[in-house]
Amino acid sequence: MSIDRDTARRVANLARIDVPEGEIDGLADELSGIITFMQALRDVNVDGVPAMTSVTPMEFKRRDDEVTDGNFSEKVLSNAPDCREGYFVVPKVVE
Repeated sequence: MSIDRDTARRVANLARIDVPEGEIDGLADELSGIITFMQALRDVNVDGVPAMTSVTPMEFKRRDDEVTDGNFSEKVLSNAPDCREGYFVVPKVVE
């Protein structure tokens, strides 16, 4: 697929990139190369290839998904300038 000057100019505008008029042809060629490469990747047969998150084999540590309060309220409140009864005290902002 070939990207023309108008399309390259539009892509640069959408990406908020200021491309001088003399460099539009180069940008169009680079975008065409990217599209050609992506099309080549689309044609690669990946049937039977498992999805990977890394090139080295690894297992993720798993834990039960439990909702808790974190048990850190004393630590969190220790940094507060003012707290009472387990809550932050803030100035009144609504009359």
